[in-house]
Amino acid sequence: MGPVANPATGGRRYERKERSVIRIGGLPDPGVESTRIGVAIDIPEPWGQVLTRRRAEAGDPAAEFVPAHLTLLGPTEIPAASLPAIEAHLAAVAAAHPPYTLHLRGTGTFRPITDVVFVAVAAGISECEVLAEAIGAAEDLRRESRFPYHPHVTVAQDVSPEALDKVFEDLADFSARFEVDGFTLFSHSGEGRWRPHRDFPLRG
Repeated sequence: MGPVANPATGGRRYERKERSVIRIGGLPDPGVESTRIGVAIDIPEPWGQVLTRRRAEAGDPAAEFVPAHLTLLGPTEIPAASLPAIEAHLAAVAAAHPPYTLHLRGTGTFRPITDVVFVAVAAGISECEVLAEAIGAAEDLRRESRFPYHPHVTVAQDVSPEALDKVFEDLADFSARFEVDGFTLFSHSGEGRWRPHRDFPLRG
């Protein structure tokens, strides 16, 4: 997921005034207003701050805009009018799935395919995969992806090989275990931070 603000709790909503438009056949359609959204799991404290700070120390400029998170749906452009239906879909997904334990442990990398180092998911992989698949099942949320879904927490991207190596080694012994009790819908206006739009507690 692109830059995201630290998710707020309590299901708070944020007003947005997007000016983007849906593209059809590669050309803008000025008659369809759109908004960009994403869905993610926040990494709670104290681990979230540790991972976000380490990403900044690696020289990754995205750290300012992307506090530690695990993506369930990457940045997706949707018709603005579809947002209520998508919220209803996400609420149904959350209602059908129970909370679960997520264990983050050690590091991994997508090199040489992409210059990314991440903290790996040691337990909770299948639960993340099931959630991501259910979230992406809505027609407006179906998106093409270059790679299969792989739950992880990015800690460095598109920095020097030396910086990637260092964060890979520094976080090799990292471990965090916590309960995932919900996920957050984010929206983006086209610049700056992503904003938390609504929280969805898992109730299955």
